[in-house]
Amino acid sequence: MTTAPWRDPALPAAARVDDLLARMTLEEKTAQLYGVWVGADTDGDGVAPHQHDMTTDYDWDELITRGLGQLTRSFGTAPVDPALGKRALARAQRRIAEASRFGIPAVAHEECLAGFTAWRATAYPVPLAWGATFDPPLVEEMGRRIGRDLRSVGVHQGLAPVLDVVRDPRWGRVEETIGEDPYLVGTVGAAYVRGLESAGVVATLKHFAGYASSAGARNLAPVRAGTREFADVTLPPFEMALREGGARSVMAAYTERDGVPASADPELLTELLREEWGFTGTVVADYFGIGFLQTLHRVAGTPAETARLALTAGIDVELPTVKYYGEELIAAVRAGQVPEDLVDRAARRVLLQKCELGLLDEDWRPEPAESADAERVDLDSAANRALARRLAEESVVLLDNPDGLLPLPPDTRVAVVGPRAADALAMLGCYSFPSHVLTHHPEVELGIEIPTVLESLRAELPDAKVTFAEGCGVSDPDPAGFEEAVATAAAADVCVAVLGDRAGLFGRGTSGEGCDVADLRLPGVQAELLDALVATGVPVVLVLLTGRPYALGRWHGRLGAVVQAFFPGEEGGPAVAGVLSGRVNPSGRLPVSVPREAGGQPWTYLQPPLGLAGEVSNLDPTPLYPFGHGRSYTAFAWEDVDGPDAEIGTDGAYDLALTVRNTGDRAGAEVVQLYLHDPVASVTRPDVRLIGYRRLELAPGEARRVTFRFHTDLSAFTDRDGRRVVEPGLLELRLGTSSADVRGTARVRLTGPVREVGPDRRLRCETDETEVTG
Repeated sequence: MTTAPWRDPALPAAARVDDLLARMTLEEKTAQLYGVWVGADTDGDGVAPHQHDMTTDYDWDELITRGLGQLTRSFGTAPVDPALGKRALARAQRRIAEASRFGIPAVAHEECLAGFTAWRATAYPVPLAWGATFDPPLVEEMGRRIGRDLRSVGVHQGLAPVLDVVRDPRWGRVEETIGEDPYLVGTVGAAYVRGLESAGVVATLKHFAGYASSAGARNLAPVRAGTREFADVTLPPFEMALREGGARSVMAAYTERDGVPASADPELLTELLREEWGFTGTVVADYFGIGFLQTLHRVAGTPAETARLALTAGIDVELPTVKYYGEELIAAVRAGQVPEDLVDRAARRVLLQKCELGLLDEDWRPEPAESADAERVDLDSAANRALARRLAEESVVLLDNPDGLLPLPPDTRVAVVGPRAADALAMLGCYSFPSHVLTHHPEVELGIEIPTVLESLRAELPDAKVTFAEGCGVSDPDPAGFEEAVATAAAADVCVAVLGDRAGLFGRGTSGEGCDVADLRLPGVQAELLDALVATGVPVVLVLLTGRPYALGRWHGRLGAVVQAFFPGEEGGPAVAGVLSGRVNPSGRLPVSVPREAGGQPWTYLQPPLGLAGEVSNLDPTPLYPFGHGRSYTAFAWEDVDGPDAEIGTDGAYDLALTVRNTGDRAGAEVVQLYLHDPVASVTRPDVRLIGYRRLELAPGEARRVTFRFHTDLSAFTDRDGRRVVEPGLLELRLGTSSADVRGTARVRLTGPVREVGPDRRLRCETDETEVTG
């Protein structure tokens, strides 16, 4: 029997796909361009916007006779035992292959924002916590572990990471982002992509592009970012994750920019992404995003026009389920309303990716080779939990400890107060399985162990007397519990107030998708509870478990210590308790600024001069705690910080070095940050912006020398003509512990002509470190 060329793994993938496409009917080609969401709920609250009115019925047995592009969330739709789910997915894939003429299985995709969104799978810290670690290698290892778990049950594609750069912290999805700086987002995001892709899973960058810049911080609202903000803030993380991470898929954003929805924008999805950046993978729609072109954006009047707009722009796959790329598209092609070449272009990209994944090979089998043991599937292994613990510990930020109240003595009387102290879900973001899905299945157990802060602190301090009062709910306006909380605090030596967010979807939480806020006051009556606790005179340690920063100026100078944790995952309770006890030396740094006042938003640290405090406005946006800030229980000395002044060409390089020494009596981590200040440019520039960093783990007395290898490409920006250029003139390279705390400066003058740079420019400031003896 002769093997068809498209089945021959010895042939180039392009030749195989060309042979296959030539054999396929229009119906078979369009079948590769959509997913199917089995079990999606069409009644009541959903996990995707407008899920109740965008999900359609279909005949599964009839549908798969043509083949199928994707299977949507076999594990992430309802609680399913991992071993049973693995077998069920394999059976579904076998049915798909056997039902269609060519026997090609579907790509199975799942959410994996903060771990595999599946029952009994590890719930890692949210991406905002990844940013707080300033530790890309650790995030890469997490991505690798998540990828291995996905592959072990037959999943091919993960819908992560989110590379949106925070522009307004009132936005509900801040918890899903890595932070407010594009360099931090890009370097940490690319690390996650490398980890996921190294396990053979297709990483999906989202949301391309501009989603976090929605007006008024409202989910899906129009984006009003200008050309330079879009080019210099929004896009660089995606470029870095593609070039350095090797991501093979991109998800189009829901939002529009300047009247053009991303899902209908060929300049974005084809000209920039493919022609300029050289991307060759697949572009997938955000859930129901194609349909929103007709129903929400109203840029298309018919399903056929909707499909044409999306295909022309460059969206290859309709997710989560078939509606516009099925019968409607087939009819439009037959009627001459949509060129078949557009179908062929998208199908070719999908099939090339399936070829890479081995799904076109003759020896393909539905059971994943990575896990032959179908009876035992452990998605929350001890190794996973250990990694989740380390990530959580590195992500906790000690914002303030003015009088050394922390660490707590081992035998003290501690009053733990607050609505987040005894709730396991306080640790999790909106895309963790318990918060995302299990809220619809209250009869089902969590499936993973999630120690609370209260439980963890009692375990951490066995000789302490630990009492508890809830005080109030997260968003409940009722202060009825204040009296008990105040009495509990007054009887203790120290009060630990555990406050913060409840993750949810579409208004069902205080943080998460569709849970936007009008200002940055603590939810509900938590601020009033904190006032009451402070008024007792007992020293108060504020612990925040949140998905965004909240304004804390009201209590500045009145608290004994402030600890910030951004939804730190299933091991977050022990991590926070470890910081409170001193077992863990805090090393997290803020990936977002913490505001002083609740209003005056939006604001991030990436501001030109007139975006900063000044006499032209009575509103002072200066944050209480700046981007990059974080304290430690040890002390660090920075030596030989100021670099020599230098003159280099606009295509030159400059090395800036310093020595960091741990002068304290315990091990700790310092994060050295490099910022660029451009005093004069042809367009206004941020006063400072991060261009490099290095996390250093130092034993007591240990010193290491760090060298930052700056290249002028890192000073490039978008000029008035829309070109990305390096301009001659003076630059300041500032070394600091945060965006506001500068420890040393090097002045570098660039000489020569204005130099235009392209997609091959350097995106990263390389760093080296060496041990210092003596």
